[in-house]
Amino acid sequence: MTEESQRSAANPASLRPPAGPDTGRTRPGLCSVTFRGLPAAEVARRAADAGLEVIEWGADVHAPPGEPGTLRAVREVSDRYGLACCSYGSYFRATPAEPAGFPAVARAAVLLGAPRVRVWAGGTGSRSALPDERDETVRCLREAARIAADHGLELATEFHGGTLTDTVASTVRLLDEVGADNVRTYWQPPLDVPDEQALAGLVELGDRVTAVHVFSWWPGNNRLPLADRRDLWIAALGLSAGRGVEALLEFVPGDDPAVLAREAETLRHAAEQASSIRRGRL
Repeated sequence: MTEESQRSAANPASLRPPAGPDTGRTRPGLCSVTFRGLPAAEVARRAADAGLEVIEWGADVHAPPGEPGTLRAVREVSDRYGLACCSYGSYFRATPAEPAGFPAVARAAVLLGAPRVRVWAGGTGSRSALPDERDETVRCLREAARIAADHGLELATEFHGGTLTDTVASTVRLLDEVGADNVRTYWQPPLDVPDEQALAGLVELGDRVTAVHVFSWWPGNNRLPLADRRDLWIAALGLSAGRGVEALLEFVPGDDPAVLAREAETLRHAAEQASSIRRGRL
């Protein structure tokens, strides 16, 4: 953690975005993996009914990269329900065997109308990865970034345990090592980390964050209503306000589609409160 982050963690009042004009509104959305068991059309309908604006289509069930017909159909249901596809949730893990398959992933994102591909930074945590393994992941991400750029796409790494983006420090290092202008990261609150510490990490990542995965887990992966961590999300969305970051609901309690409207309403209200607080500080 940098000296600035340590100061922020010690003083939650300092956890605020820099002053300046808004450059982009936070758009509320949904990760389709939240409801893997539902058809894509049903996922899109429920998202739209809940007042969400964007969707990240997952490559594992709803939008497999090798099925162009399915991808076109998913694009059609997005359009039908007025949802923008903000990203393609791929499972490209930047391992040595994968770069040859990335062009198909990039083409799938284009078919969906997604400007971004979510990728994973290897399959080993930053403390366990050997230097050669880290170097290989960096090399694979550089190649994926080159291919993505050829398709007009951005990449964003999942901020997740068991990968090289499992901590803020390792994420910053990895992005610097990849050194590509079209590669940024997602953010989500790490498990069992106090709010102040989680938010300090978001401060440190700054404008490297392109989207956040929104859920309310505590302790561990115990899924709570989003409102149970409302203060965390008002602060997090305040830090992201004005940057055009998407806030994507993921993993609702019980994987229950019936709670989506409630969770979406909490998310929208948190974003509105964050925006109001931010405007008051400018």
